[in-house]
Amino acid sequence: MQNTRILVIGRIGQVGWELRHKLACLGRVTAIDYPEIDLSKPDSIRAAVRTVQPAVLINAAAYTAVDKAEGEPELAMVINGTGPGVLAEEAKRLGSLLVHYSTDYVFDGTKQGTYVETDAPNPLNVYGKTKLAGDEAIQAVGGDFLILRTSWVYGARGSNFLLTMLRLARERSELRIVNDQIGAPTSSECIAQATAGILAQLLAPVGAGLNGRSGIYNLTSTGETSWFGFAKALLTQSAATFGFAVPNLIPISTSDYPRPAKRPFNSRLSCQRLAETFGINMPSWEDALSLVLETLAEGASPVKPR
Repeated sequence: MQNTRILVIGRIGQVGWELRHKLACLGRVTAIDYPEIDLSKPDSIRAAVRTVQPAVLINAAAYTAVDKAEGEPELAMVINGTGPGVLAEEAKRLGSLLVHYSTDYVFDGTKQGTYVETDAPNPLNVYGKTKLAGDEAIQAVGGDFLILRTSWVYGARGSNFLLTMLRLARERSELRIVNDQIGAPTSSECIAQATAGILAQLLAPVGAGLNGRSGIYNLTSTGETSWFGFAKALLTQSAATFGFAVPNLIPISTSDYPRPAKRPFNSRLSCQRLAETFGINMPSWEDALSLVLETLAEGASPVKPR
């Protein structure tokens, strides 16, 4: 297993950074990012994959600027929609496993209850449409693949809701936070750990590989909350540690905070299929949050006010 070549695309991203560390015991990890690979250029994708010749190809990169994508639909589509299809072609040519991350934004959020993998997608925004196109491109190519659909990703690094809230808490005495969008905040560390757990099974000497288990799997923390609830929890837990007073938090509706891209009101995803197929049980969003805040408190990624 130590000689297994693993290629991670998205080296400096939230999930990619975590994958570099979580996968180190599973094989020889090569992690790349732009400009070593340009997901908007098929030739660049092919060249990067063929140079490494990986047994496992993990795409942790994407066009993730949800609001900006409304004004750059073509670029978002070529990166999120066309690029994954090219990766799937290269993985199939090599006989490799492709792991790709998708999003709750492929759904419109109108369902009552949690979404399962077989629910019909109906994205509300350009970002969701382009991510869905990537999912469909991978499935059309076939081969061995895992599409891991997650939601509300955050972590101790990068640009995300948690770090933004910690910064704003130092700058403002009052914060207005959307309270009518429901989902499960999912840490990049948990995503990488779950991915490593799946791959450990597939790459083990007695492992049977995917063996017909290619497909889409929801991968989020358990439980649910709103952005308001998430903000309240993270600021309450971290105020004393990071030395700020919890601002006055005001719950607002989505209509009170208009943005270029529409968001689904319901982003809850069922992870039952993941648990039944691979035995992976995700932690609650509260427990995962505590671990991320603990990492920050230990100084792994200090948050500094601007």
